[in-house]
This record gives sequence, structure tokens and C-alpha cells, in this order.
Amino acid sequence: MEELKALLETAGGVCCGMVLQSRPTPDPRSFIGEGKVQEMKALIEAEKCTLAVFDNELSPSQMRALSEDLGVKVLDRSGLILDIFAQRAMTREGKLQVELAQYKYLLPRLTGMWTHLVRQTASGGSSPIGTRGPGETQLETDRRHIRRKIQKLEEELESVRKVRGTQRRLREKNKMPVVALVGYTNAGKSTLLNCLTGADIPANNRLFDTLDTTTRRFAISETQEVLLSDTVGFIRKLPHHLVEAFKATLEELSYADLLLHVIDASNPEWQLQAKIVERLISELGAEKTPKIDVYNKADLCAGDILPHGENSIAISALTGKGTDELIRRINDIVGRGNRRLAFRLPYSKAGILELLHKEAVVEKTEYTQDYILVEAVCPPEIYGKLREFVSEVE
Repeated sequence: MEELKALLETAGGVCCGMVLQSRPTPDPRSFIGEGKVQEMKALIEAEKCTLAVFDNELSPSQMRALSEDLGVKVLDRSGLILDIFAQRAMTREGKLQVELAQYKYLLPRLTGMWTHLVRQTASGGSSPIGTRGPGETQLETDRRHIRRKIQKLEEELESVRKVRGTQRRLREKNKMPVVALVGYTNAGKSTLLNCLTGADIPANNRLFDTLDTTTRRFAISETQEVLLSDTVGFIRKLPHHLVEAFKATLEELSYADLLLHVIDASNPEWQLQAKIVERLISELGAEKTPKIDVYNKADLCAGDILPHGENSIAISALTGKGTDELIRRINDIVGRGNRRLAFRLPYSKAGILELLHKEAVVEKTEYTQDYILVEAVCPPEIYGKLREFVSEVE
């Protein structure tokens, strides 16, 4: 309930009170039962509330019944999260993904949203001459319109996927490892990205501050750069439509060379939050990707013993404590033993230059009277193949 309160405040609302209901099964009509509805109605009138938010997903009929009984707009957790996402999405891709999720959420709930369910070409009654006969309700028209919108948005997101696929192939060609930051919302992923790369991404202490994936180049050693990607945060009961819509962004996880699972170690419920993230990583097909558990906000932990273990590290992204060790561990996993080498190639072996451009990162090429001087960052196998042409090694 505290998390729901934080979500409401993130959306711009103010929490006036909380009501808990304990029952073995939800009431089919009102979800919480008649007595609780009356209790909520009294609280709403006393506090002059304009919105009732439920932590569980409500069926369209339950939402309609509750809205009629309580006399205010009723929203469930999924609707609230979608509203926050709609406020935060900045890029075209982010907006497309949120819009698609909203339409999928809206489609089954249309019945309760319209009071104008009269037929447009109604039969009988006081209909104008020439309009009598079978017709289509406004509801059917709206449903058809929304299905068309969903189809169009899915097509646009498919083109976004293709662009991402092209970018991915280019990255693979350049042999640049990808490190993805994943974690529960507000765990400190953007702060960590800023700390490591010197980026100036807005990082605020609020839920779902990052919706649009940000990627930055980051040198983990003198000869190795990686691409560090910030992703949207996960949360308990994340709406299914949202996971589906954000697949274009989240599928990056399954192509990453390493996942940094950022965990808010100062949160009393960090173990539950970590389990939720692990489950979503598995759903997205990235459970076999190498992973480091990064326990962030270690400076705020009350106990003396910080979480630790194999492939785990405690850091503070805000103060920078522990980040040097984190960089070393990233390098151990994705660093490919690259070396900066200088080659002297005789003109008779100029074809080797093409191999270097394909298999290494060429930094400098200089043509002298007797040979070609090439400086490149090379993987170990290139050093083995071209050792005889190496003039100096760094």
C-alpha cells in the first residue's frame, strides 16, 4: 500500500486515506464487498476525494459498479502506472509504447466509459425519417477505431524493432560489448549511469523517472569500451500490456553481454523486489546472460554487514564508493584481453590493413616511404596472427 501511495504521488495525486479489505475471494460485483464500499464512500465524502485507486486489477464491470457506488472516478494499479508512463515518455518510441499499452488497457473497458450507447441509426422511436433500421452502436464504432489504432501502433513499433536490429548488428560488427542496467524502479540505475559515464541524465528520487532507454559509451580499461544502457524500471504487478508494449526496448536485455542488476539495498523489501526483477528478466529470455548484482545505496544501509557474495558488489552510486571495483568486475567478464598495438606493414602486405579494419579498431594509419604504420586496439587472436609485423606493444 505504501508503494501504491508512492505511485499516486508520482502521478501528481495526494493520498487522503487508505482502506484495507481482507476476504478469501474478491466480490464479483464490487471486488471489496458492500460493507467496505459504504465505508469507502463515507471516507470519500468526508475527505472530499475525487479519485479511488485500487492496488489490484479490476474487471471492467467492477470498475463501472464501483464508480457508480462511490460517485468518483475509479482507477486500478495498472491504470495508474499507465498514467505515470504517459506523463514521462519523451521520445517518439516511448510515446508509441505507452499509447499502445493504453489502448490495449482501454479496449475491454469501453463499455463502462460510454453512457451514449444508443444506436447511431436507431430503429423505431423518434428517429428521423431515413435513419431507421439496423445500426451500429457508438461502442462498436469506438472499438473498431481502437483496434485500427492498435494495429497501426504495432506496425510502427515493428519498424522501431527493425531499426534496433540494425543498430545491434552494427554494434556486433564493431565488437563493442553491451552492458544493460536493470532493476526495480527507483533503485538508482540512472544515478549509476551518470556516476560511471559522467552523463547528465535526470535522476530523481521518484518512481519511473526513466522511460526512454539511454545508452552511453564507457571505457572500462585503456583498450576496452562498452555501451552502457539504462532501461525502464520494473515494479510489482507491472501491467502485462506494458511489458508487451515495451518489448521493443526490453528485448535489448537478451542481446546484452552483461546485466547489472541494480538493487536498492536500503529498501527493507529489497529481496522481494530483486525476485520480481529476476522473474521479469527470465520472462524476457535473458536469464542465461552473465549478471552482477549491484547493491546500491550502501551508504544508507543501517547494518554493518552489507549484502555480498559471488557476482555481488555493494556500492553507492551517489558517492562513487565501490564503483572502481565494479568497473574491474565488468572488465573481468566482458573485457576481451584487447591490446593496443603498432604494426609496420610492408606495401606487399597491404591487404592486412583490410583484416585490421574488419577484426580490430584502427586508431591511426600513416603511409611512409617504406611501410604503412598502423595503430590499432586488437583482440588476442589478431596479435597471434600478425605478431611478425608488430613494431611495439603497449
